[in-house]
Amino acid sequence: EERTLEATATWAVVLVCFILVAISLAIEKLIHHLGSCLRRKKKASLYEALEKIKAELMLMGFISLLLTVGESPLSRICVPRNVGHSWFPCRGKHEDREYDDPCLERGKVQLVSEYGIHQLHIFVFSLAVVHLLYCIATYGLASLKMRQWKSWEDETKTVQFQDQNADPERYRFARDTSFGQRHLQFWSKSTLLLWIVSFLRQFLGAVTKVDYLTLRHGFVTAHLTSPARSSFDFHKYIERSLEEDFKTVVEISPVIWASALLFLLTNTNG
Repeated sequence: EERTLEATATWAVVLVCFILVAISLAIEKLIHHLGSCLRRKKKASLYEALEKIKAELMLMGFISLLLTVGESPLSRICVPRNVGHSWFPCRGKHEDREYDDPCLERGKVQLVSEYGIHQLHIFVFSLAVVHLLYCIATYGLASLKMRQWKSWEDETKTVQFQDQNADPERYRFARDTSFGQRHLQFWSKSTLLLWIVSFLRQFLGAVTKVDYLTLRHGFVTAHLTSPARSSFDFHKYIERSLEEDFKTVVEISPVIWASALLFLLTNTNG
């Protein structure tokens, strides 16, 4: 039998509660301050992403509450042995006498033990933390990558660049341009080879200066009139696009939850 709160020093209970409350309040103030900064800088998309993160944290807290409340009732549910002894994740014999299982007296086994629910609790928490860190790393790496593109965008505002690119006919023959020579190769005709090359290029040099300037030219030609093309900031447009995409990426959608459940289901020996 483990020690109850009646047999625990009051200062120890207060200390634990103080630490938990302090950490929770610090995180809440940090999120609130970050949201205020995003509103001041008029980053509406990033603010919506932050709100989705807060919603996901609330959902994780609700799941945690349900697991805590349901730990004891779930552990009292008994299932037949042939059902409980199927689909183990690891190979090996699982002897019932090794476990403290109250259902063994009725010739059955527990649906999930209290310790198993505790481990599931940790898994759900780890899933949320890893997803959040993944999203932050994705946005951080993308922002870091786009810093290099800022200098290329500034170059398009110079008189020398505008004089050199005043003639639209220079982009007519795609294969004769540096962009065409870089991308229009033998592997561009095969979907499989194109996917492999594109996958490897993200580690070696996904976007070069030639790529950026060509994509910028194509965008401003298709969407802007001649007077506005030279002053348009394509780099800021890409930044806004990244923020819009991040708003979608950060959300743990039902598809992601279904994928996690499918992973657990198929993580079975054999």
